[in-house]
Amino acid sequence: MIFIEHTSDVEVFSSTGAGAILGNGYEMHKSGSISSPRLLRFYDVDGFSVHDIKLVDSPSFHFSMDTCKNGEIYNMLVRGGDHGGLDGIDVWSDNIYIHDIMVTNKDECVTVKSPAHNILVENIYCNWSGGSALGSLGASVDISSIHYRNIYTVSSNQMLMIKSSGGSGHATDLLFENFIGHSNAYSLNIDQYWSSMSVVEGPGVALNNVTFRNWKGTASNGMSRGPIKVLCADGAPCVDVVLDDFAMWTESGSKQVYTCRSAYGSGSGPVGAACVKGGSGGGYAASTMTVSAAPSGYAAATMDGDLKSAFGFTVSIPTPTWPSSFYPGFTPVSRLAGVV
Repeated sequence: MIFIEHTSDVEVFSSTGAGAILGNGYEMHKSGSISSPRLLRFYDVDGFSVHDIKLVDSPSFHFSMDTCKNGEIYNMLVRGGDHGGLDGIDVWSDNIYIHDIMVTNKDECVTVKSPAHNILVENIYCNWSGGSALGSLGASVDISSIHYRNIYTVSSNQMLMIKSSGGSGHATDLLFENFIGHSNAYSLNIDQYWSSMSVVEGPGVALNNVTFRNWKGTASNGMSRGPIKVLCADGAPCVDVVLDDFAMWTESGSKQVYTCRSAYGSGSGPVGAACVKGGSGGGYAASTMTVSAAPSGYAAATMDGDLKSAFGFTVSIPTPTWPSSFYPGFTPVSRLAGVV
């Protein structure tokens, strides 16, 4: 719907914080189609910001940043239909700061794709969403220096997923810290055999220096979808996977499982290294660890704005109101426009 390309020094915003772009995607979704316009797309833009605005009910993706650099995205609400293919924010760019965002949909919350370098994502509220991710990752992946922190995820597909199937290249220097989750299907989910994408030629995407620090909360069912799932490519094992202060428990039942494959690293805290192996080496078959005692310190705060249900796919979606916070105990980095 709005496409900005090959330019610099761009600002898109609502001066009052009340402005919204309404896509009325539900009208097109009645036919089952999601092959329709995105609400907002930036391509080859240098020096930009998008802020204090709401993106509602896109026919397809809500906002994508493609081959851009030096941008800031903040104070944004995204509310889409309860269906795959209606991504919130997708970014494959350099030197990007994304903060204080709430996303409701059933696909990507805030997701980094390749190529991407030097990206900070913080104070994110995935409120009945698909959850955040890296990927899907394919051939010649080039991702480095990605930092997610203060991510709150509720009633979503996952808290964080790194997804690929075959492929090549690398993703290195990745830090995911201060994650809180409740009622999500998956929590930490690295799946380099992801069945929802076609296999890409290559040994796999090499993941190196990947740290998960200070994860708290609960998973929907810790036995059917355990809070730690690290399935790395046998042809390109993960190296230096660190699990520090990772404490999550199940909402259903009294046991949960950790699953790892071809993953090497270390850890500390109540879970420690879980099922990853120390040092480095070749690929190995998936192994599991079942635990029947809740780790200490897993209890985590909830948010007043947590949704109790989705908004459908073929009906009009209401414009959301601004939350007071996007992560428990944190005020937004920048004051909302129009607020004195």
